[in-house]
Amino acid sequence: MEFLDNLLIGVQVAFTWSNLFYCLVGVLLGTMIGVLPGIGPVPTIAMLLPITFTLNPIGALIMLAGIYYGAQYGGSTTAILV
Repeated sequence: MEFLDNLLIGVQVAFTWSNLFYCLVGVLLGTMIGVLPGIGPVPTIAMLLPITFTLNPIGALIMLAGIYYGAQYGGSTTAILV
């Protein structure tokens, strides 16, 4: 039961309004940079990493995950259009 309790705590922290906002901003920024040809998720995270320096650690990790997945999706957008 300890596993389920810890999982519930993690879900409660991840679905706060501020963390969902950080994820949304990360996905939007990652998609805008990821659409550019030749720039994948890793360079996108490297370029946008200084944005997360002032955030709390949980929000920063959630935003970096959003940037990564947004950049993945942005790269597929250009491939589909071609």
